[in-house]
Amino acid sequence: MYHRPPLKTALPLVVVLTLVWGTTWVLFPFAVEEVSVWTFRAVSVTFAGLSLLAIAALRGMSLSIPRASLPTLVGAALIYLVVWNIASTFAAVLIPSGQAAILGFTMPLWATLIGWALWGERPSMRLGLAVGLGGMGVGLLLAQSADAYANAPLGFALGLLAALGWAFGTLLIKRRPIEAPPLVHTGWQLLVAAVPITAAAVYFGDGIFFMPSWRSIAVISYITLMPMALGNVVWFSIVQALPANVAALSSVMVPVVAMICGAVVYQEPMGLTQLIAMVCCASGLLLALTKPGKR
Repeated sequence: MYHRPPLKTALPLVVVLTLVWGTTWVLFPFAVEEVSVWTFRAVSVTFAGLSLLAIAALRGMSLSIPRASLPTLVGAALIYLVVWNIASTFAAVLIPSGQAAILGFTMPLWATLIGWALWGERPSMRLGLAVGLGGMGVGLLLAQSADAYANAPLGFALGLLAALGWAFGTLLIKRRPIEAPPLVHTGWQLLVAAVPITAAAVYFGDGIFFMPSWRSIAVISYITLMPMALGNVVWFSIVQALPANVAALSSVMVPVVAMICGAVVYQEPMGLTQLIAMVCCASGLLLALTKPGKR
């Protein structure tokens, strides 16, 4: 029987997730300079899944998934990993990377609303305030990006689609947990997601093989091993350690880091509004991950 990680392990995981995922968005345009989005994602998802299962096998873990957990594993892989990876990458190509990250990480708001609407999971006043602060921060960042969205409405729509797919996939795993270590079930989910993504890459490709530049290979390799492999293991560990709404909110600082990276790499705007948004996001996250003091 797999034992879930204790709550106290969540905070270091959140820090790792924020840094690993937040610093990746600026790399997406480089990853698809020479290969298509479909090819990039097919390669990264496949090798990330194989790497995780290889590490699990070397550590002596069983690679089997209980039959009862298979529908959840396949469903979450298709709803979260396929939709998120394709929609978010196209969004990051069509609109500035930091703004695409902001749209994708509206996920905590959708997860809270979907959980409340479909399953009656009404958030507590404290969590509601945390979500409100996070939403205010994201809303401020969105307001600053209105012109970019008007010029590329498809990028805006794909960013929201990525967030919705992530929210539904997270709620599915939280309501029907997979009885296997995150290292194992994340590896299998990535390989399940690789099947339709690879099929699409073959269908949309021109069939011409070529060797990308070393920069493209380096960028795709980094994304495969860090945000794709490590990041998803950390994310599913957080989902297993925290309530669904709090787990969703744990990602709210990622777009803040993405905005900072976008300002450094692409000179994307960074002013007072962005700073206020960062304070709102950080306050919401702190409120969600800490317990009120006892009288």
